[in-house]
Amino acid sequence: MSDAIKHECGISLIRLLKPLEYYKEKYGTAFYGVNKMYLMMEKQHNRGQDGAGFASIKLDMNPGERYMSRVRSANQQPIQDIFDQINARINTTLAEHPEHVNDVPWQKKNIPYIGELLMGHVRYGTFGKNSIESVHPFLRQNNWMHRNLIVAGNFNLTNVDELFGNLVELGQHPKEMADTVTVMEKIGHFLDDAVAKLYKQIKKEGYNKREASPLIAERLNVAKILKKASKNWDGGYTMGGLLGHGDGFVVRDPAGIRPAYYYKDDEVVVVASERPVIQTVFNVKFEDVMELDPGHAIIVKKNGSVSIKEILEPLERKACSFERIYFSRGSDKEIYQERKMLGKLVFPQILKSINDDLPNTVFSYIPNTAETSFFGLVKEAQSYLNKKKEQQILALGPNITGEQLHEILDVRPRIEKVAIKDAKLRTFITQDSNRDDLVTHVYDISYGSVKETDNLVIIDDSIVRGTTLKRSILKILDRLSPKKIIVVSSAPQIRYPDCYGIDMAKLEDFVAFKAAQALHEEQGTTHKIKEIYEKCLTQLKSKDKDVVNYVKEFYAPFTPEQISKKIAEILSPEGIKAEVDIIYQTVESLHEACPKNLGDWYFTGDYPTPGGNRVVNRAFINFFEGKNERAY
Repeated sequence: MSDAIKHECGISLIRLLKPLEYYKEKYGTAFYGVNKMYLMMEKQHNRGQDGAGFASIKLDMNPGERYMSRVRSANQQPIQDIFDQINARINTTLAEHPEHVNDVPWQKKNIPYIGELLMGHVRYGTFGKNSIESVHPFLRQNNWMHRNLIVAGNFNLTNVDELFGNLVELGQHPKEMADTVTVMEKIGHFLDDAVAKLYKQIKKEGYNKREASPLIAERLNVAKILKKASKNWDGGYTMGGLLGHGDGFVVRDPAGIRPAYYYKDDEVVVVASERPVIQTVFNVKFEDVMELDPGHAIIVKKNGSVSIKEILEPLERKACSFERIYFSRGSDKEIYQERKMLGKLVFPQILKSINDDLPNTVFSYIPNTAETSFFGLVKEAQSYLNKKKEQQILALGPNITGEQLHEILDVRPRIEKVAIKDAKLRTFITQDSNRDDLVTHVYDISYGSVKETDNLVIIDDSIVRGTTLKRSILKILDRLSPKKIIVVSSAPQIRYPDCYGIDMAKLEDFVAFKAAQALHEEQGTTHKIKEIYEKCLTQLKSKDKDVVNYVKEFYAPFTPEQISKKIAEILSPEGIKAEVDIIYQTVESLHEACPKNLGDWYFTGDYPTPGGNRVVNRAFINFFEGKNERAY
């Protein structure tokens, strides 16, 4: 992907269903859970590299014995850093007590991090906050084992101000107005309330305080707590939590915006943000890994029982399509096919742009994630040529010569690896004038792969800002001297901000927005921009359910083709010799390729929750007033 987009985040949860001695005997180590969590987090490092965290719970520990552990890092290689810390602690303790190398009960009692319930998290700092305080999991501590809460999630809520106010009304004093803290305190409030009520009830039944503790753990209704806590959440989320006594849960938003998958057998329960992670780490089949339904939670009780509970009534499914286009690992069986289909479906537009001149067209891709859609594009080009060859052969009939046949059969799509990313180059020069020149060299090119009479088609996952295209890619591709450069986005035009965890918050950052603005200026319709601004202002005091997305009117006068043409003008560097064309996937083709992930609000403005419309209107107000800030 030429435009880097950060997004939140990746979670992993593992519950070992057998005693630790079982894993020592079968797999040779009592640290089986820790080892698997390391792999789970490494396999999801594509979802976050700014910070990582790990937490574990030990079951059935005696008072005075440590049963919760947490370690977090915001270092340059955070996953490696936290597991270096974990391994150092384990190895140091065992080196000091070699007589206990095979003594699992002693290890559980004396070595932190080893436990039956584990959670991991990787994150991108989408708000520029990469300090350790922003790294999950978050911990809410209490001397009552049941009231200890550890939370980590892949989420963003649009109504944090409202939720924060609700907490204040409840008499709480949250330490900051952040969605993670707000969510944790919201769950924590209803957890405290549930534990207190259970304690009173159990005490009435004649049990003493010490006897009440295991009964509270047994009777605690995690689903009921989550229903109360999440009642007013507006956003996209997959939220994981651990309770001090050993319950664990993962809950997903009712529109299914953020992903969650799980697997269960008689040894483990596993939850992750991506399916192939579970497949790879636990060596299980695609069919064995289930998707957690929107609005539901998977709950693992301390006794090992597992249940799937509806927490909120599911809304129309709007799973994030960017997960399929770019974010998730392409090794997923469905995602791999969907990305190839994205390449296939954009081919007719390319054919039109090159005037059906396939013999004089070179196909390539922007490394590295666009490679799969490139395969689909090339396969469709091959199918198209095969049909043409068949027609030509049939037209020549039985008198076709061997020379003619070879001439027809020798025509095939010309495929080259034109762009090569220089992974070791770092743009360390800070002065803008010098930085632009350095950015040009982020990509190398394969000289001699393109002729002056050629069209050069190069596919990318998406074109968001277009900065790298303008400053680097188009300049360096032009050195190959093609007559035309066609840059293809396997995603549609990104027109609207995301407010559910992807770092696309400001309208003026989008090249599609800039193109529409330029078209308004050309056509003398800039007065409409002010009209839209004034309409957005009228929505500020409306309830979320009544808010209308007026920013759609900003794009309404123009066709996608007009906007794409203007984008090509904007992104063409000064002095470029080749003609530049920009092609975007259509929304209809996106839906055809990714039928299970119809969340397309960044393309269409059709937000899956009421808070989305409020956010996009606020983003337009910020743009019009010249405020360089987020709308949520």
